Amino acid sequence: PLFIYPILRLCHWLEVHWLLTIAILVPLTGSQMFVRMYLRGRSDSVSMVTRQVADFWLGLSPMLLMTLLVFEVLVLASVVSPFNAGVATLATTASLGFAGLMVASTPMVKTIRLTSAKLKSPVRFAQITDVHIGSRSKKFLEQIVHRINVLEPDFLCITGDFIDQTGIQQSELVSLRSILCPVFFSTGNHERYEDFELILERLENLGLDVLRTRATAFRDDIQVIGIDDAEDPGQVGRELARLDVDTQKFVLLLYHRPQGLEDAAAQGVDLMISGHTHNGQIFPFNMIVRQVFDRIVGLYEHGNAKLYVSQGTGTWGPVIRFGTRAEITEFIVLPD
Repeated sequence: PLFIYPILRLCHWLEVHWLLTIAILVPLTGSQMFVRMYLRGRSDSVSMVTRQVADFWLGLSPMLLMTLLVFEVLVLASVVSPFNAGVATLATTASLGFAGLMVASTPMVKTIRLTSAKLKSPVRFAQITDVHIGSRSKKFLEQIVHRINVLEPDFLCITGDFIDQTGIQQSELVSLRSILCPVFFSTGNHERYEDFELILERLENLGLDVLRTRATAFRDDIQVIGIDDAEDPGQVGRELARLDVDTQKFVLLLYHRPQGLEDAAAQGVDLMISGHTHNGQIFPFNMIVRQVFDRIVGLYEHGNAKLYVSQGTGTWGPVIRFGTRAEITEFIVLPD
């Protein structure tokens, strides 16, 4: 339904010869299988461009299908001819794809304001998550670093899925050295899928404080904790139990996926920040994500604890967002 039907229908409407239809259908339909099986881990320019084109087509496909269905009704009602419907479908999909590319390429700054009686003075920090270097480029990372420095946060949190490809070299991440504040990092699922230990080594070499079931103090009134991502919904409660959570301080927990808020609240965490969901990235996939996670975007509360779920700074696969926004999150927490 996502690949074959739209191509066949459009070619029929546009009166494309059957041989050309097959020439279009076969590579587009098999594009994801090809890039996932044969180009995985390859970083040469031809492989990268091929993967980006295939992923962009993947991102366009739900837009194409939804647009096509609208014009199916119009053709059935004899409001528009099949040929004109085909042209209009392609033009509409192209416009939506370009808009989605622009939204995905320019993350907004989302500001969250909170208060805490545990703070002696205000703190302002930033979060980026799901940057997905590999799917995204060195240039995109440089843009993010520049925007973080403009914000001038007291510190930066990176909550996983920073890298999603094997063999990303330290030279491709070197702009991290330019960040003008301390950086705390917790792992995501995509780091686990790739050369995990080498990724962590490169990030530590670039000055990041990698928190793996570890707590550290930013100030004498702020404790920052990072926990490794895991598929197990009990991960937060189990790992926090291994740590000395200082409930006299403002406790900030970095955990990639938005699970475990109840356990975090029970252990005395004040604010948990996560990502992972991308808010579905491309409509209507957010409706599918909601079937997996109860909390997919925004601010949530349980007891005295809060959870913020970012929509993600980058994109996985296609550099497209539709119905969602890429974000850099700024937190301003004032003494209560």
